[in-house]
Amino acid sequence: MEWRDTGILLATRKHGETSLILDVFTPGHGRHAGVLRGGTSRKLAPVLQPGAQLDLTWRARLEDHMGAFTAEPQRSRAAAALGDRLSLAGLSAVLALVRWSLPERAASPALYTRTEALLDLLGQPDLWPLAYLRWERALLDDMGFGLDLSICAVTGATEGLEYVSPRTGRAVTAEGAGDWADRLLPLPPVLLGGGSADDAAILRGLEVTGYFLLHHVAVDLGQEALPPARGALLDRLRRRAGSCG
Repeated sequence: MEWRDTGILLATRKHGETSLILDVFTPGHGRHAGVLRGGTSRKLAPVLQPGAQLDLTWRARLEDHMGAFTAEPQRSRAAAALGDRLSLAGLSAVLALVRWSLPERAASPALYTRTEALLDLLGQPDLWPLAYLRWERALLDDMGFGLDLSICAVTGATEGLEYVSPRTGRAVTAEGAGDWADRLLPLPPVLLGGGSADDAAILRGLEVTGYFLLHHVAVDLGQEALPPARGALLDRLRRRAGSCG
């Protein structure tokens, strides 16, 4: 068995004296693990940093075996992330959520494309937080819990959308909410592509996506919490929002 693909390095762990087990995210083969012999060498170790883009070849005797990788670095994202604490927190959050949510060996090409594009924005701290919010929505879509914010679930109106149903993820107007408004989630304009897209607005959007990640995706996965790296990212965003306020 053999395939070749590009991939984002999610994590590594040591295997024996000189090898590593790579956990990667690829467009054609999803999350995939394999052994990289000589991965701890002076040549490879510096480039095998989380978020690195790799040209990968995987081989195994049988398809269900772990198999072995050969890996050639295409580009590193470490420099862009390490130069800014918020970017580093963003990189960690993305990689952690991919590992937490996606099953192994199930291709998610659309989410992969968005993930690669998001990580390539990390050196632009004024752009990527909004792209990250949109990425979390894409992750919800991929997991089967997408938000439908195009039309009111009750009245059919497309204007005046103010709430999100915590059960269905559908938008609701104030008229449609009626006496149930206090049981619904506020719908930040940033999730509709309007209003301000500053850090405070993005944080309000992430409260909504975080609700569905925790109360729907995590439950479906049998998990009780989201990865700590996501919380660390929100803390960094709050600090930046506070310093600009």
